[in-house]
Amino acid sequence: MPRSPAPKGLASLFEPLQLGELRLANRIVMAPMTRSRADADDAPSELHAAYYGQRASAGLIVAEGTYPSLDGKGYCRTPGIATPRQIEAWRGVTDEVRRRGAASNVLQLMHVGRVASRHNKAASAETVAPSAIAARGSLYSDSHGMVPMDLPRALHSAEIVQVIEDYRQAALNARAAGFDGVELHCSSGYLPMQFLLPGSNQRNDGYGGSLHKRIRFAVETLEALSEALGAGRVGLRIIPGNPYNDMQDDDPVATYGALLDAIDPLGLAYVQVSRSPQAGLDAFALVRRHFRGGLILNDSFDGASAAQALDAGLGEAVSFARHFIANPDLVARLRNQQALAEFDRATLYTAGARGYTDYPALDEPAHAEESHA
Repeated sequence: MPRSPAPKGLASLFEPLQLGELRLANRIVMAPMTRSRADADDAPSELHAAYYGQRASAGLIVAEGTYPSLDGKGYCRTPGIATPRQIEAWRGVTDEVRRRGAASNVLQLMHVGRVASRHNKAASAETVAPSAIAARGSLYSDSHGMVPMDLPRALHSAEIVQVIEDYRQAALNARAAGFDGVELHCSSGYLPMQFLLPGSNQRNDGYGGSLHKRIRFAVETLEALSEALGAGRVGLRIIPGNPYNDMQDDDPVATYGALLDAIDPLGLAYVQVSRSPQAGLDAFALVRRHFRGGLILNDSFDGASAAQALDAGLGEAVSFARHFIANPDLVARLRNQQALAEFDRATLYTAGARGYTDYPALDEPAHAEESHA
């Protein structure tokens, strides 16, 4: 049965889009979401293949934050892309997503830096950061429950070069696993953001001190990713002014303006940006002023507000997180203006299929007919 036409007010959501080398069949993006379902080897399983496959109608899938090296892991049951076993397992996911018709999928690379506990890491792994400053707060460990975040070891200057190389190799591993590209997670208080801000970066070498030096790590990492894959297969994730995981930015306009000015010439595929939690700061407009590439908007959109944002020229696409959890057929539901299911917060990070792959999809053809009755 032919697909029903998009509602007039939402039509912009269903237009195709090219972001660098990434081809999107529509402008509805699945945002990266930690779901804590990796197996004992920190590899995705058949559950991941089913989960992402169910959501393959998204114009672009950005798979969950995945560590580029053993030191980069911080939470329990989060996946990596650092070992042959992990690469092979991710290949099973991308094969299923492609079989189900997804246009493009990328992997978010997430080195958490100081946002970590040794109870969630391999015995040989360390918690490292720009400076030896612990983040205030705690996180969950399967073996010890809630535990304070580790005091990190400050990276030596020569080690920073190796961390950037770890990212570059992770990008190559992601391509070997079948991903079309990668996204650098530079938000939520993780390692690249830790370098950006003076509260977590008190270095006095070439990677700390002035704003120009504090943005250097993120810039060089994006350069390395672009060299590995081509800039048109690389994205960046930011949330200016985000205090999550004990971060404080007294001037996010200056911080992210400088960062975006520095990376704009690279020709990245996109920047994915969430609304800023800081009152009075328009993060979408900030990125528009300093970045000429594609912009993916995120945070608290529904179908109508997403289409309005695209029609107003605020961005080229919109990413959905919570709505994609409970609505594997989100694209069809938006197209047919069907009600969206609510997700179960209690099962966000629990192991197993419950709250992960068991959200039902509606029958698109049947409901499409009803919408024209």
